Amino acid sequence: MSEKIVTISADDSLSTVEDIMVLGGVRHMPVVRAGQLVGVVSQRDLLRASLSNLTHYGVDQRRAFLQAVEIRRVMSEPPITISPEACVGEAAQEMAERKIGCLPVMQDDELVGMLTETDLLQYYARGPS
Repeated sequence: MSEKIVTISADDSLSTVEDIMVLGGVRHMPVVRAGQLVGVVSQRDLLRASLSNLTHYGVDQRRAFLQAVEIRRVMSEPPITISPEACVGEAAQEMAERKIGCLPVMQDDELVGMLTETDLLQYYARGPS
């Protein structure tokens, strides 16, 4: 689980989240409004938005589109979350059943981490400790 969480506002543009994802090497970002978690945006969401609207356009048109669209229009909501006390198997099952790549970790209505597919793979690759 990553505890260094960068959030993004639901009102920010898709181009902003794309830049952060590329620079930060992340595929999922928690989306907040007034300090509260309201959704998750993923690279898949960006790709889906781009493909559905820009299949015949170039890089400049794609960038202009991403700058014009707010994250809240494509994010997954409501967010599916887990608690810090959840076991790894429970988290893996939830992600597999819902076909999602991450789970925000919430404690007392506060975002305290993000559990990703990569975290689960690393956990299972190390084996039980």
